[in-house]
Amino acid sequence: MTHWIILPVMLPAFIAPFIVLAARYHIGIQRVISVAGTLGLVALGAGLAWEASDGTVTLYQLGDWAAPFGIVLVGDRLSTLMVLLTAVLALFVLLYSIGSGWDERGRHFHALFQFQLMGIMGAFLTGDLFNLFVFFEVLLIASYGLMIHSGGTVRLRAGVQYVLFNLLGSTLFLFALGAIYAETGTLNMADVAQRVQMIDPTGDVGIRVAAVLLLMVFAIKAAVVPLHFWLPSSYAEAPAPVAALFAIMTKVGAYAIIRVYTMVFPPELETTAGLHEWWLLPAALISLAIGMVGVLAARHLDRLVAFAVIGSMGMVMVSISLFSAVGIAAALYYIVHSTLAAGALFLISDLVRTSRANLDLTAQPPIGGAALTAAFFFVAAIAMAGLPPLSGFVGKLLILDAAFDTAHVVWVWAVILTASLISVVGFARAGSILFWKAESVEAGEGAAAAVTPSVLSYTAVGGLIAMLVAHTVFAGPATGYTTAISDQLFAPDRYISTVLETPGKLSDPKDEAQ
Repeated sequence: MTHWIILPVMLPAFIAPFIVLAARYHIGIQRVISVAGTLGLVALGAGLAWEASDGTVTLYQLGDWAAPFGIVLVGDRLSTLMVLLTAVLALFVLLYSIGSGWDERGRHFHALFQFQLMGIMGAFLTGDLFNLFVFFEVLLIASYGLMIHSGGTVRLRAGVQYVLFNLLGSTLFLFALGAIYAETGTLNMADVAQRVQMIDPTGDVGIRVAAVLLLMVFAIKAAVVPLHFWLPSSYAEAPAPVAALFAIMTKVGAYAIIRVYTMVFPPELETTAGLHEWWLLPAALISLAIGMVGVLAARHLDRLVAFAVIGSMGMVMVSISLFSAVGIAAALYYIVHSTLAAGALFLISDLVRTSRANLDLTAQPPIGGAALTAAFFFVAAIAMAGLPPLSGFVGKLLILDAAFDTAHVVWVWAVILTASLISVVGFARAGSILFWKAESVEAGEGAAAAVTPSVLSYTAVGGLIAMLVAHTVFAGPATGYTTAISDQLFAPDRYISTVLETPGKLSDPKDEAQ
């Protein structure tokens, strides 16, 4: 048992209260501590990913209590990749928050930021369904505080809507956990995976209901139609750095679906047969279509980016719903891409806001630093729309290839290609209005008041753009790694035996009772 795996959860858990108690009135100290802690998370994420890269599954038993009785954290290729992705995104978002001054516009930004990271890291590393629920609640509390950061009636209204939708998801999650525990007597994912296999197909109503409820809960987190209504307003009204960090939040839902429905309820399980193909795939295709139509119809830049997130999650869920090794590998590559692209676009929207009275997609006087901001928007928009040569195009090709040999190839290809065309038109329209038509407007007082964003703000956005470029340049090794992750997910024996420490043996409730 290694202690390194708990540090991504414990480090922000210690930093957050320290900031509140010892540095509440010293923004400079808060910034130093927060950046140092996030850099530590990047180093930890890289180290854990390196350790898991050869297929090693790392186990940490809290209190030295063995599973399934105790709480366990598990690090494999998938979880450590998500931890590293979260840490990298958080570092650039934090630098932007400092450079733009967003962290000074309300109280406890850095503490809430660290609590948010604690919840995200815990959700990716936990090996227990109940503790997945617990970390979801940590996410909810911290994200609500971040969402209403710096106040405002509109922001508060959006925050309340966000909380209500997520509380609905939490309620459904508890019902699902109760049903699973009633059927299996455990909530440890590895143990549940074994016991579900022993359930008689003639009496599987309870576990089938639990599987459907869990899918609904994770679909809410992933903003899949028709459970996506909370996202556009919530993300558009949140402070830009917060919305950029939230780019990883929808991926928590995607991660949970991948984890649970490859190990606990695998595609070949008779109990949940058809759940992925006939429920998840149509919802994913509709999500992709609605998201990209929203990009075309948006009248504000922040809402355009929010709908782009819905569309990108639709693309991810299309690939996941195939539940094949190539489909999951393609989805994981696209998850990394869409997280970086969405984070960059939210920060770019704030660069535009710096020198504008609003984010309306209407011709207005030129903005400060328009050339560099326009260049960043151009690259990020190309990536999100899936145009060559960036990683969005590579990811889209991988998803199309994964769907080629399926029965739904016509629907998948038609929706993806049509949605891609719509998104290109939508982003081109927005870019031309913001950065080209602005020159035709009389400058007047608006141009004199234009403010150029800080160097640190540009550095943070440039860092995310550089990561997108690197994800494209190293697409070969990246797809090789996501393929290795997918292979490990569809052969979970090593994960299960490591967690339960009983290789080749099915745990039975009667044995435990004796």
